Amino acid sequence: MLHIPLLRKGVPYRSVDVQVARHYLTREPFVEISLANPGLIRRDLLDQSTPYRRLAELSAAELLAASERAAELFSHHTLPLGEAGQSAEEYVRQTSATTGLPYVLVRRNMAKIHSVLANMRHVLAGLTRNLDLRVLDEGFVDHSGQLLSYYPRGESLGVVLPNNSPGVHSLWTPAPALKMPLVLKPGSAEPWTPMRIIQAYIQAGVPAAAFSYYPCEHAGAAEILRLTGRGMLFGDASTTRAWAADPRVEIHGPGYSKLLLGPDAADEWENYLDVMVSSIAENSGRSCVNASGIWTPRHGREIARALAERLVTVQPRAADDPDAQLAPFVDPQVAARISAVIDDGLLEPGAEDVTAQLRGAPRLCQWQGATYLLPTIICCQSPSHPLANREFLFPFASVVEYDPPAVLQHIGPSLVVTAITRDDDLRRRLLISPYIGRLNFGPISTMQISWDQPHEGNLFDHLYARRAFQRTLATVA
Repeated sequence: MLHIPLLRKGVPYRSVDVQVARHYLTREPFVEISLANPGLIRRDLLDQSTPYRRLAELSAAELLAASERAAELFSHHTLPLGEAGQSAEEYVRQTSATTGLPYVLVRRNMAKIHSVLANMRHVLAGLTRNLDLRVLDEGFVDHSGQLLSYYPRGESLGVVLPNNSPGVHSLWTPAPALKMPLVLKPGSAEPWTPMRIIQAYIQAGVPAAAFSYYPCEHAGAAEILRLTGRGMLFGDASTTRAWAADPRVEIHGPGYSKLLLGPDAADEWENYLDVMVSSIAENSGRSCVNASGIWTPRHGREIARALAERLVTVQPRAADDPDAQLAPFVDPQVAARISAVIDDGLLEPGAEDVTAQLRGAPRLCQWQGATYLLPTIICCQSPSHPLANREFLFPFASVVEYDPPAVLQHIGPSLVVTAITRDDDLRRRLLISPYIGRLNFGPISTMQISWDQPHEGNLFDHLYARRAFQRTLATVA
């Protein structure tokens, strides 16, 4: 069986303790993964200065060039994987095998990561507001006649990663170009993408010592976040709650992303069905930027019905089917629990499952031995209903009718809001809201990401802080 080792500052290490990831369909063991215990992680992280110094030896320009090389290596070349090699097509098949994502969706996520790596100059220009990246080499830079100085907030970035979708890894990939070593804890079912990104960087010339890769249990993940200078945590609300008050840790939890029709656009809702469908269903609904809510001041029932008619056509297909849009659940019990939560919410008056009425079949289904949740549209009469602001890892959305004056009191924290409105007052209120991470004006899918803008936090600001800085050119006697 294929074995994936730890990477201890770039050095492969086979642990006595292992975990096995199974094939989502056959349930047979698919890959064996070395596990890092908390003691090993603590011991390795006693020295974070050496990887930091090794990475600092390269200039920002050299690291940007390496990132561009890594893009091609990641997407097209055979890269080391334990004692074996992994081609790009093997990566697609292996990622699909343990996550359930159809091949076509793995390739789309692969393209997202390639785009970030290949366009790292533009990504960092957006994150740094066009700062001259020689500031990372010299510690200060003359920026339009003003001296600016930045210092690192830590010597490594520890990242606890999810299983839901490979594209999420594009959020931490700029760290090496920002001269920050990585300490990664991969998801138990998705060890492939972080390892492949690491190997692409190493083959592109970035020092191997800058990368540590520790599959581990919860205790090991906590040690990574506790001991690294800065951290990122991906997970559901129960996972992220314990770290929410720690300013060192950037939280990536549920997105609760929404598409909002303004009072002036609600009567034109049919013009925006395509953007609603793509926002809900792309990537099998597994992304935090998928819309889990369509908010409208009127026509809620008609919108829900039209969405349901479009989405009930999405059915399970084989993993290698180029038209596959729906991913099965690796753990059938997770799918059953999610479906039960939705059914419990429907017991509360004021909501109905419109897709169930059209489909005439259960939401939870088996197809060729795999477990699926079929796309679900809930029509909610009020923002206060328990299902009005929920998020699940499949194509799910609530269509919610809202009272325009009170809308910002009800939508809650939202990673993405696409607002289709020409109402200047509503636009202004959305612009000043502190609860919206990304704001789109116009019919832009919530899934459409601009990588030169911050996404759920600015990685540069997370890793670097600005200091007051002055200097004199006078010679000291």
